[in-house]
Amino acid sequence: MHLSRIYILLLLLLLCPLSIFSQNNWKKILRTKDAAFYATPEAQRIGDQLLLYQRVTGGWPKNIDMTRQLTDEEKAQVLAEKNKRSDSTTDNDATVIQMGFLARLYQATGKKEYRDAFGRAVDYLLSGQYANGGWPQFWPEMHGYQVHITYNDDAMANTMMLLKDIADEKKPYNNQLTDQELRSRAQQAYDKGVECILNTQIVVDGKPTVWCQQHDRETLQPAPARAFELASYCSQESAWLVKILMLHPNPNERIIRAVNGAMEWFEQHKIMGYRLVRTGKKGEPDYNTQLVADSTAGPLWARFYDLEHVQPFVCDRDGVPRAHLEDIGAERRNGYSWYNDRPSLLYPIYEQWKEKNKICFIPNK
Repeated sequence: MHLSRIYILLLLLLLCPLSIFSQNNWKKILRTKDAAFYATPEAQRIGDQLLLYQRVTGGWPKNIDMTRQLTDEEKAQVLAEKNKRSDSTTDNDATVIQMGFLARLYQATGKKEYRDAFGRAVDYLLSGQYANGGWPQFWPEMHGYQVHITYNDDAMANTMMLLKDIADEKKPYNNQLTDQELRSRAQQAYDKGVECILNTQIVVDGKPTVWCQQHDRETLQPAPARAFELASYCSQESAWLVKILMLHPNPNERIIRAVNGAMEWFEQHKIMGYRLVRTGKKGEPDYNTQLVADSTAGPLWARFYDLEHVQPFVCDRDGVPRAHLEDIGAERRNGYSWYNDRPSLLYPIYEQWKEKNKICFIPNK
């Protein structure tokens, strides 16, 4: 084997030693920040394949290992799909993850083709924003629930944070990767996104709470998506929206109330005394997910709480909400994230945010 190929294999093993054969290893490769890697022929091979997969829209499809070396026949098939306009998306990290790789590759090589592809992708992100500041998860062609403003799986949050990094010329989005006009547009889009977050926050009796996974693009109200994703209060995605609001350099009273209201909601609806346990081997009949009583555990939050009684629920593909994991089939019970501890990560950030901005708790009116 050629020495350069040995070097690449060793480098990739160092980058992800515990999961080199995992299904999502390609995401780890695309996310790597190792500067030495981007100077290698292997990185450029991957970058060239990303250019091949980039749709005419400027975006990318999801759930495809674009790091795997393609045959000539496979390359021809990818090229034949380049004009598709229905599968460009920010769902499941798509587009955003490719943009990060191309930005780092451009910084290492200075090659214009990577810079140009990145610029087309920025244009793609900007083109998808609604006038109200929200983004769907697919565009320009979409169907069904894809038209909703999508917080699910952090699609909109990831888009906003990338645009903010571009506007601020944060590494690796610096060194003339973009021009001032594009950076100004990125900042304006980010600011509109913050307004959308504020405008879609669920308010009950005048008190801001949290958000749904998706909101209607016209009414801004909570909206359902897949059969098991009912309109609800959603803890997991809401946590990252609160984090975005706390990044504002000069929070006004509206942002302060929004953050305080969400943090109060998280505190009121945390689940103590249980931990999430997965047993058996994934893909095998004995694989199972359950909540187990543990007085030392917590906090946890259900991903979904119903809009009427604010009670945790899980749901199968029949669209019927149920109270307990054991009440739904194994496919959805084990194949979805029903409980999480993400809001707990906000607590220390929240305390620092209040201290930094000299914020006292402002009661919700």
